Amino acid sequence: MSVWDDLDLLLDSPSSLTVTSNTRGTVKDKANFKVEEDVAALRKAIEGLGTTEKTLIDVLTQRSNAQRQLIATAYEKATGRKLVADLEGDTHGDFEDLLVALVTPPAVYDCHEVINAIKGPGTTESTLTEIFASRSNRQIKAISETYLAETGRSMIHDLQSDVSGDYGKALLILAEGKRDESTNVDSAKAKADAKALYEAGEKKWGTDEDKFIDILCHRSIPQLRQTLVEYKNISKKTLQESIESEMSGNLEKLLVAVVKCVKSVPAYLAERLFKSMKGAGTTESVLTRILVSRSEIDLLDIKAEYKKLFGYSLYSQLESEVSGSYGDALKSLCGQDD
Repeated sequence: MSVWDDLDLLLDSPSSLTVTSNTRGTVKDKANFKVEEDVAALRKAIEGLGTTEKTLIDVLTQRSNAQRQLIATAYEKATGRKLVADLEGDTHGDFEDLLVALVTPPAVYDCHEVINAIKGPGTTESTLTEIFASRSNRQIKAISETYLAETGRSMIHDLQSDVSGDYGKALLILAEGKRDESTNVDSAKAKADAKALYEAGEKKWGTDEDKFIDILCHRSIPQLRQTLVEYKNISKKTLQESIESEMSGNLEKLLVAVVKCVKSVPAYLAERLFKSMKGAGTTESVLTRILVSRSEIDLLDIKAEYKKLFGYSLYSQLESEVSGSYGDALKSLCGQDD
């Protein structure tokens, strides 16, 4: 039985979409933080002959994002140069992308990921799906505000011209960041929603996608968890199994991601990490995005779910899959196994 089928545990466990504490991160504020010392160390690492990657990793992966912002400000004051520009000029490839991500404020980083996913020909739907299924309303609003500030355009407007069909419809609802946030569960409504979903999919010939989109993208997390339980009672299949058998393509992937995040964002992201390293080659952009963006939120939980799902630790997998300074920086963010 997979983590996705065990619905009994659901109703009592907290969700990282609604919890705002950051006690489950691997990266915390560094005690006795001295910004001048860090700036001096970074300058020496960057300005000397050759770059001392180890110093860059030690400083930037072991400070919280708030502390990195203070470092970046002090660095610019001391040198007249932007830290990001120096990192870009001095490092390259995946290592450069990771360091730049670390010194970027979280909402700005997510915003840049959205911009990159929709710019140019073609759209990286998997990035959009991951971000909008796994971020809270608060995070989505921050991305949206940053988007407007950086581009002068509304994020929703740009997404509208980039995504279409039922997938576009569902993604745009999520990208509004207006999911119901009440913690009260209405059991009668959960039963009614479960029945409506069953009748819109399993029970009829053809599928009423709108019904799935409406319920899965609007209801609160606690309400949806109850609905998942009720659905299984009616259908004998999980809602995820029904979606997988009724739908295809990007809509299926998005709605499955939503259902998984309703159950457990850390388990969903653990699976994304696993898939990014499975088989030949590694999708570094996914590794970078998840490890950086969750390092102060729930990376400890992601590591625990990873081990539960796949039987070995995320750290050991990183050790065998990524190498060099990039690998060292990722492992430093991940933290050794407890």
